[in-house]
Amino acid sequence: MLGERCGRKLEKYTPDYVVFDLETTGISPMKDDIIELSAVKVRGGQAVGEFSQLVNPLRPIPRQASMVNGITDGMVADAPPLDAVFGAFLDFIGNDILVGHNIHTFDMKFIYRAAGDFYGRILDNDYIDTLPLSRSCLPGLSHHRLTDLAEYYHIPTDGAHRALNDCHMNRLVFEAIGKELRGAGRTLRLCPRCGQTLKRRSGRYGAFWGCSGFPACRYTEH
Repeated sequence: MLGERCGRKLEKYTPDYVVFDLETTGISPMKDDIIELSAVKVRGGQAVGEFSQLVNPLRPIPRQASMVNGITDGMVADAPPLDAVFGAFLDFIGNDILVGHNIHTFDMKFIYRAAGDFYGRILDNDYIDTLPLSRSCLPGLSHHRLTDLAEYYHIPTDGAHRALNDCHMNRLVFEAIGKELRGAGRTLRLCPRCGQTLKRRSGRYGAFWGCSGFPACRYTEH
């Protein structure tokens, strides 16, 4: 949960995980703040628990952010600040693998900042970002936003851009991608050792397939 280094970015399906999502005052992990923090615990592919909390950023929410997520200053006026919420979030996620959409470049950075600010340590949970996973699995799609993937898999998009709704949507998307990875018609090659995706790489002696989990997993194929 909290350690000295960031967790690994994985590219595989797992049936047990926590999918999470944030809504924020803007796109900068260093300057903007979390205003909603939600997560869904999943066991065997099924949702078994929820965490969701509005957060008071202790400053006005920009109009542009409210236009995207629908969260206003009035909605968070009586909500607790992040330092009163973050510990409960950490307790909820435990040591589970985290799943989310575009979390590698966005959500994880907000979480790392909060862990550093409040505990002086880093969140060391491994995580799976469904954005690059979907790009590898569904290269024919022109767009890979969460709502695009939901529409592709015929998953309802009602309430998109609120954190808890996006968590439930993302769970269904991840389960759909997981079926493709496990099925006979999968579009990705998987590492027989750890289950992560194999990447086509170029080396000193020519092209080869290497595990995306390198350096933890050094499996290769020619």
